[in-house]
Amino acid sequence: MKTYLGISVFLATWLLAAPAWAMEMAPDILVDSTAQEVLTIIRQDKDIRAGNTGKILGLVEAKVLPHFNFARMTRLAMGKSWPKATPDQQQELVKEFRTLLVRTYSNALASYRDYQIKVEPARVKAEDTDATVKTEVMQDNGQQPVPIDYSMEKVANSWKVYDVTVAGVSLVTNYRGSFNTQIRDGGVNGLLKTLQDKNRALEAKDKENKTAAK
Repeated sequence: MKTYLGISVFLATWLLAAPAWAMEMAPDILVDSTAQEVLTIIRQDKDIRAGNTGKILGLVEAKVLPHFNFARMTRLAMGKSWPKATPDQQQELVKEFRTLLVRTYSNALASYRDYQIKVEPARVKAEDTDATVKTEVMQDNGQQPVPIDYSMEKVANSWKVYDVTVAGVSLVTNYRGSFNTQIRDGGVNGLLKTLQDKNRALEAKDKENKTAAK
């Protein structure tokens, strides 16, 4: 399941390379058109294919973060525990959760250059503010396609992702169980410390890999 979740968050980046003029596109058209653009970048950039951490993180920072609602994702992942956090803690939780998702999954980006994505037409009306975009990832190893659904909300004239469901498993629901366990055992500060520790460990690993590659 961790592999599927890794695929899900990486594929979510494919939604997000659209220029400003594309923000009013229907969500399914946005997914379909920009998926090919990002795949092209991956296939042509030898540094990304080689796992250059700086370039990968730069791509994610530039193309992904503006189009995700990390605040809502964090609230959903926290569930009933969200009100237990103070406003300052909530702000830190969003920051650390965003960093965890980016660092955990961005390094998988280079391995998807040979995959294809099929986007199903979405029936979205002009007045709709919530939509689900269904896709299938066609793998290059002969395995069954992986179904990935994007839960998206319309804010002003742009669509933002607030959850990703892979093979029936929701990303935020998957995290909710571990978050609630950590809060039960150590409170909100305990969860924050866990997230901070994981992020420091991932950052240290990235530095090690960068040093080894020299």
